[in-house]
Amino acid sequence: MKVNNNSKFIREKIKSITKYLFHIANLILIVFYLYPGSIFGCFIYDDCKTQPQLTSDFLVSSNHVYVFFIISFLGFITYSKKSAFIKIIIYLFFISIILELLHVLIPDRGFEIKDLAGNIVGVVISLVIFLIIKLNKKNEHF
Repeated sequence: MKVNNNSKFIREKIKSITKYLFHIANLILIVFYLYPGSIFGCFIYDDCKTQPQLTSDFLVSSNHVYVFFIISFLGFITYSKKSAFIKIIIYLFFISIILELLHVLIPDRGFEIKDLAGNIVGVVISLVIFLIIKLNKKNEHF
């Protein structure tokens, strides 16, 4: 009995931490996305117009894939219950599209299809991996 209560407590604690990380990551994403220029470029290159590139792009923007994969995965873990899960999927696709579209209005930023595609690909990859993990967990109980 004690082990069950302890593991439930640990799961709830992890879920709580993940929830905070998800919301903080979203806030940071919005600030970085809407900043006119590149905050990373300001610090790394002393040039706010230069965006650091983690890896080479592959049809879509790799930086955007990485960021939206991480944020989406945190969101799926945090809001994995059925009623909230649909809402988080809608939210993540919505924010991935809206933030890129807002680049049309922001000085020193520009809308790019490659970036928009990277955002969406990051959400989709995260969703697929999350669903595979969830399905595997469900099959283990049988």
